[in-house]
Amino acid sequence: MPHYRSLGEIPHKRHAQFRQAHGTLYREEVFGNEGFSGAYSTLYHRFPPTQVSGRRLLEDRLPGAADEEGLRHRHLRTARVLPAGDPISGRVRLLFNEDVAISVCRPTVGMEYFYKNADGDDLLFVHTGTGYLDTMFGVLPYRPGDYLVIPRGTIYRVVAEEGAPCFLVIESAGAVEIPRRYRNAHGQCLEHSPFCERDLRGPTHLPPPPTRPEGAGPCEVRIRARGRLTAYYYDFHPLDVVGWDGCVYPWAFSIHDFEPITGRVHQPPTVHQTFQARNYVVCSFVPRLLDYHPEAVPVPYFHSNLESDEVLYYVNGNFGSRRGIEEGSLTLHPQGLPHGPQPGIIEASLGATRTEELAVMVDTFRPLRRTVAADTLDDPRYPDSWLP
Repeated sequence: MPHYRSLGEIPHKRHAQFRQAHGTLYREEVFGNEGFSGAYSTLYHRFPPTQVSGRRLLEDRLPGAADEEGLRHRHLRTARVLPAGDPISGRVRLLFNEDVAISVCRPTVGMEYFYKNADGDDLLFVHTGTGYLDTMFGVLPYRPGDYLVIPRGTIYRVVAEEGAPCFLVIESAGAVEIPRRYRNAHGQCLEHSPFCERDLRGPTHLPPPPTRPEGAGPCEVRIRARGRLTAYYYDFHPLDVVGWDGCVYPWAFSIHDFEPITGRVHQPPTVHQTFQARNYVVCSFVPRLLDYHPEAVPVPYFHSNLESDEVLYYVNGNFGSRRGIEEGSLTLHPQGLPHGPQPGIIEASLGATRTEELAVMVDTFRPLRRTVAADTLDDPRYPDSWLP
């Protein structure tokens, strides 16, 4: 979990009077998970966060599963997803199960509303584009290669500034965390961890109170909860926090700050783990030195996913064990089928000393289901790429 931070104005003691300049009390909100036993932050609002002036249920048809087919490996060419929508409505869901949903998003317009995922955490990987998250905890800038961890219940919007934005979106039913094996009993990153607290970036500042012109109308926050999307309307700006402190807030980590773990012989995919969540993990494959034993085989060995589905999203570079892969390719290697290097790859890799690959992997411990959108991007020849 991220370490303690404080931003803006907060009182000396929790649950004590804290007044605005004109004498009105700021409204204190405890924001956390696992009831009152887990990590939390304390926020101070100008207005009561419960003061809702209206609400309505929105039509929100999340795509269902495509028809089941025989078990096979899949290659989805997500670069063919047409840019559309905003950073929420433009998400094209491809794979999902009870624990996680994986989408790509290439938005063309900005968000005219705010969004809250009350069903779980959002993890956004920034493939292209720069901008910032505008959140109740403050402003969090992003750039290509950033993972953006947005805790459940955070009100936010994604603002694009430069470049055509493209995101890999992982919607998580459980909390997205730093792996426990990288942390000591106090929650601090251990010496062998491939990153540490210095690499984690929180919100940089709280913007001044937004001014709303007369007759501007209510502010809209779209809330995803219990599988539905509901619009809530406020007569004040929802990002009205003047200060907060605690251990729950949105944060960023750059894939370029992941320090790879290498060895004399090929290391298992677990050395690339970056996040853990309920029934799945996220790994980062980054440029690194290859195995240095004189007889090492520097590409992955054949292996079977007997209890997990493996999803790999190719960001850029040269992925040594795959042919026919392009930027934005997404492969699915389902549990029950072995996979590994394609013909000729092992021999061609001998003597190589470095790889420049950049990719994000999601390993799920329950089977993933495809959507119809995924099938429209499928390369039917991919399972035959292991033939001589």
